[in-house]
Amino acid sequence: MTFWESFWILVEIFFFVLYLVILFQIVGDLFRDTKLGGWAKAVWIFFLIFVPFLTALIYLIARGSSMADRNIAALQANKAATDQYIADVAHRSPADDIAEAKSLLDSGAITQAEFDQLKAAALA
Repeated sequence: MTFWESFWILVEIFFFVLYLVILFQIVGDLFRDTKLGGWAKAVWIFFLIFVPFLTALIYLIARGSSMADRNIAALQANKAATDQYIADVAHRSPADDIAEAKSLLDSGAITQAEFDQLKAAALA
């Protein structure tokens, strides 16, 4: 195999992977969009299966800007949820952790040795 044959195979693989990424982005965006009805989503998926290149191009042209807005909204929602989780964990006291471990011990989910480890970690 010559250098140029190897080079063109790499280029083809690159564009194929790029195409798959675009398809997954489109499908993810379709299911993330709450304003689009079920039948419209089904039509887009149908055409993505049977006329994939043209449908992907039309989708990106017609809905590309709103696609970016939905991605930004999803990222902001995830960031807010992460920040809230971090704030909740930061305000937990060792007594909360011990009480939770005690409830796990009482329910039989953990053993006494595991409870002692959790208690020691909470007090450390």
